[in-house]
Amino acid sequence: MSGRARLAVCATAATLMASSALLPLVDPATWFIQAAILLALQSGVGALARRMPLARPVTVVVQALVTLLLLTLVFAREQALAGIIPGPETFRRFGELLDAGGNDVAQFAIPAPLSDGIRLMLVGGVLVIGLAVDALAVTFRTAAPAGLPLLALYSVAAGLSGDGAGWLWFLLAAAGYLLLLLAEGRDRLSQWGRVFGGAARAPGRIAGGLESQGGGAIAPVRTGRRIGALALGIALVVPVALPALDGGLLDGSGGPGAGGRGGGGTISAVNPLVALQDSLNQPEDRQVISYRTNAKQTDGLYLRIVSLDQFDGTTWKTTVRKITDVPSPIPDPKGLSPDVRRTEVQTSISAADDYAQNWLPMPYPASRVDISGRWRYEPVGRAVVGDRGQTTRGAQYKVGSLVVEPTAQQLAAAGEPPTDLKREFTKVPDELPAVVETTARKVTKGAANHYEEAVKLQEWFQSDGGFTYDTQVRAGSGPAAIARFLEQREGFCVHFSFAMASMARTLGIPARVAVGFTPGTPRADGTMSVGLRDAHAWPELYFEGVGWTRFEPTPSRGTPPDYTSPDTPSDGPSAPAAPEPSASAAPSDGPSASDSCPPEMKRQGGCASEAPQAVVGSGDDGPPTGLILGIALGALAVLGLPLLPLLWRTRVRARRLGAPGRSEADAAARTLAAWLEVTDTAWDYGIAPDESQTPRKAAARIVRVGRLGNPAAESVHRVAAAVEQVLYAPRPHPAPGLADDALRVRDGLRASANRRTRLRATLWPRSAARVVWALSDRWSRTRTRWSERLSKRWAAVVRRPSRQEG
Repeated sequence: MSGRARLAVCATAATLMASSALLPLVDPATWFIQAAILLALQSGVGALARRMPLARPVTVVVQALVTLLLLTLVFAREQALAGIIPGPETFRRFGELLDAGGNDVAQFAIPAPLSDGIRLMLVGGVLVIGLAVDALAVTFRTAAPAGLPLLALYSVAAGLSGDGAGWLWFLLAAAGYLLLLLAEGRDRLSQWGRVFGGAARAPGRIAGGLESQGGGAIAPVRTGRRIGALALGIALVVPVALPALDGGLLDGSGGPGAGGRGGGGTISAVNPLVALQDSLNQPEDRQVISYRTNAKQTDGLYLRIVSLDQFDGTTWKTTVRKITDVPSPIPDPKGLSPDVRRTEVQTSISAADDYAQNWLPMPYPASRVDISGRWRYEPVGRAVVGDRGQTTRGAQYKVGSLVVEPTAQQLAAAGEPPTDLKREFTKVPDELPAVVETTARKVTKGAANHYEEAVKLQEWFQSDGGFTYDTQVRAGSGPAAIARFLEQREGFCVHFSFAMASMARTLGIPARVAVGFTPGTPRADGTMSVGLRDAHAWPELYFEGVGWTRFEPTPSRGTPPDYTSPDTPSDGPSAPAAPEPSASAAPSDGPSASDSCPPEMKRQGGCASEAPQAVVGSGDDGPPTGLILGIALGALAVLGLPLLPLLWRTRVRARRLGAPGRSEADAAARTLAAWLEVTDTAWDYGIAPDESQTPRKAAARIVRVGRLGNPAAESVHRVAAAVEQVLYAPRPHPAPGLADDALRVRDGLRASANRRTRLRATLWPRSAARVVWALSDRWSRTRTRWSERLSKRWAAVVRRPSRQEG
């Protein structure tokens, strides 16, 4: 196998090894076999194109066209001409598949089902990366930059999967890259003939330093392998020894806590809405939590997971905060006055074995948590979070919590919150459409205080505003998403809670969004069953003297609190008692079968599952994925086209100054190539070639105009003298070191030129005009050849004798 063929095989293997990091994202993994076959075909086309006298860019274009044909054959056969030639309908089909794939990615948990859209995204992505790696490493013979697309492929997979075996995928991707570098190194060494040998020589042998047998040929390779293995080991070990930079809930190995066993650390934000939608997209409801409580009423016993308190117009997410060890007991909530009625209740909770997430579902506000494992506490959101991989899988724990029962009068008389709290929790982005605040003030017109404003907002969403609870609605994403929801008036719990919290902030009421579960369904044995369809999101508003207070704007979901009905007096303190079935549901032995959560959110994880960053919507008011991909490819083309002269010049220089030939003819050709490189380099720096001058006079002109110093001037004259020997001497003796002389001339010209000239010579070399000349010559020769063939055939037809009889 030739060196370039070996390099092509290694490039394909490296791409497949890096793309293996995508395997945990989708089930089943049959797409990988398809991608491997198509990638092999793409690489084979490149190998055939490189055996033909084609320019490097043309080779890449041929591979890209064949890749398009392959994708058309596999994904858009019915829309293509003859089943393989793409047309407008083909690209429209690609856009539809990519758009559908983007929606599937947003809806399904990992591993997602292998839909046609996701399959196109995976296979097409691997082929694009494979084309880039093959072009850089094999066609342009620069393997080192090929690590960038490989890194991009691995990074996308690692960022999405959050898989605990991420180190294995990194090891495979890094090994593929090292394999590629090793193959390129062997190929470069092979161009110089035998490999330098470090082994001991046999007695009596001449010490030439060039050995082809024994350990000498293996020594550099072995050294390179050791260096690569050492670098890879350092890359794996050093991050473990450094302080953790935790990635939140998407970090499968660490979880949100990054503080180790001490009392410090931080908690970072990830995406609960995606997990919420994934959970509720499960085709069937299933129980994820069961609990037993001594609370008198369970209709207000929401199991809260985490709060989202930072809103930037596009996403709600948790703020990065310090976490500590779980205190015992947990201090009273901030802002809760002793005058507000409260009752402490006890709840024993069991999580299902297949329900694993980092945040601990529990009633709010918790006063005590009794649980084993590595759990930490975030004081502002009063959330308990698993540290370094700790999850709720199969967890059994007890929670003491407060049933806070403020009266309407206490909420109406609430004073101003602390300045720092109000400043943080009333922030709204500048991009938020003005209609959000305008609608909020219109709805709350006539309210005497923030409490009345909050109640009016809740009633408007619940009944007066004409909103419809619809789980099939996609309200869109971006700053205009809430405005679109307020206009369409259709959505589910995520949209209602986000909209009310945003509107409350525009009114100066501190607000955030909580995610978790509604109380669930009572069972005959006295326990409560919480299923995936009980996943929910709701707003929490802050009132001084009461603290963070739950509201329920989503129609047909949950239960509005008693304190949001001003005419309903509050009952006396709730005494501990046995669980009391909810009046709205009969006992059952299965999980909740209510319509409590939308079908878009049926995947496991709960209404907020494992993440703290929530996208306002998942919808379609943004540009389609196909358009985004087209714009991205167009931008890459716009950025890459200006670099084509640089790439061509770099490749030509490497070819001209490559390994010297072994015969006299090869050596003469290398001498002429070195001189051509010198004259082209001078041309790049503004010294146009003059074909009428002898090499000696041309060299003197380059030295004079280029203002070259002694080392570079001597190199120019040395190359010129070698050329004259090759051209005129009866038995020329090629001079060694001409490649070094050519490079020395380049350095000299660069040193004497100004910054603008150096930039022009590097990015847009004048000698790149030879490409146009070569294409023009090739076109002329081709046209002449075909004209001669047609003339001969026409002449043969004209001279053909007549076959008339008689």
